[in-house]
Amino acid sequence: MMKKPPRIKVPETVNAGEIIEIKTLATHIMETGNRKDAAGDIIPRDIIHTFTASFEGEDVFSATLGSGIAANPYIAFFMRVPGPGTLTLTWLDDGGTTTVEKVPLNVS
Repeated sequence: MMKKPPRIKVPETVNAGEIIEIKTLATHIMETGNRKDAAGDIIPRDIIHTFTASFEGEDVFSATLGSGIAANPYIAFFMRVPGPGTLTLTWLDDGGTTTVEKVPLNVS
């Protein structure tokens, strides 16, 4: 489970047709399931396993993550902005938590 909302960085304004970089940082422990607690019990696996980004309902980026990803995963990707709209970013983890953030893109 994420400790706090993910950080998302997009340009303040963009032009239609421009390629922009989107950066995200999720605060998540990314427990692999290979460690033990102080009592010797295995700590259950809890990682973000899927990240998707869509713009106005159309997928623009997706990633499948595994247990080799570090805690607090940073994801950056590029996309061409077709026009004004909302970017929807979704993180799914093993604990059943779905985190969704929506970011409007200011297109000039």
